[in-house]
Amino acid sequence: MSLSVSVSVSVKRSAMIKLLFIFLVLFPATLLAQVPKQFVLFDVEFTYTKYDADNSSPSKSHYYVKGDRLNSQRPTDWTTPVDYRHGTVHIRLEVLEKPAGGYPTTWTLCYIPNEGRGNGYGCTNTGLFTQEGVYETDISMTDFWENESIVWSKGIKQMDLVIKDDSGGQGHAHRRKDPEHFFPTKVRVTMVQVATGETYDPGLLPEAPGDF
Repeated sequence: MSLSVSVSVSVKRSAMIKLLFIFLVLFPATLLAQVPKQFVLFDVEFTYTKYDADNSSPSKSHYYVKGDRLNSQRPTDWTTPVDYRHGTVHIRLEVLEKPAGGYPTTWTLCYIPNEGRGNGYGCTNTGLFTQEGVYETDISMTDFWENESIVWSKGIKQMDLVIKDDSGGQGHAHRRKDPEHFFPTKVRVTMVQVATGETYDPGLLPEAPGDF
């Protein structure tokens, strides 16, 4: 009788260990499968005037995307369990209105982190454009200016969008002697973060700005 009970307990214990092993192996994998491999960081549409550029604070020629303008479901840690830090960012710029003349323009897009090092932030850009239309590009998250100055495991709290000419880093449009070639303008800017090894899915583009 005691032998039978002992064998029964041993069998149950063995079954429980197997179930626990299966749980520990499969449950994290199930959770990981539910984490999105790409997400919309923000999607904003706005009109920007010379007055806006002169009076943006704390920095001129800046348009600030923060609070509920950023996707509230963005991850805190961009390195794990899904690695967005070494992935790509898909930038979609839709220029809805632009002054005539074909003057080269760009928007610098700066990641403002919860925690930084060195410079304290990093910036990519839309590339130059001269007329209305849609411009899209994929940029490596390890290639843009000062990307290593961000502690990616702590997340992003804000994005600064800066309108510039084609003269380089200090070419803020509000400084131009011919601002009429840059203002007013109306744009829609969307940034989609894509994990390493993944390819941008255009189906993620919201139907309406901010509808993510």
